[in-house]
Amino acid sequence: MVLGWLLLVVTALSPGVTGAKDCIFCELTDSTHCPGTNMRCGDNEDCFTGHGVAPGTGPIINKGCVVATSCGREEPISYKGVTYSLVTTCCNGPLCNHAPAGRRMARTATGLVLGLGLLLPARPL
Repeated sequence: MVLGWLLLVVTALSPGVTGAKDCIFCELTDSTHCPGTNMRCGDNEDCFTGHGVAPGTGPIINKGCVVATSCGREEPISYKGVTYSLVTTCCNGPLCNHAPAGRRMARTATGLVLGLGLLLPARPL
């Protein structure tokens, strides 16, 4: 029973609660795949994924750390001679900018279901 509560609490807590600031870093790229490398962020920074668009071109992306007050802002950035409108989407927690949001949500939901399963009393067959 205690193990079930512990699993539920650990799964439900935001990964950012631990204070870890490990994020994925990836240079600006026009590739759809940006695996990146691990990096350590400062105390006032969050992990981010940047998505940029420009008329007549494909999208660009990058990942890394950014000052928390810059999250969600749209800024012009030059890449290969083209000015893109780049929007940073921030997240909290270790390596949270690695997987797409849908994949993170699926892992959280699975953990919650497993934790609840351990909390419910077993019924005889």
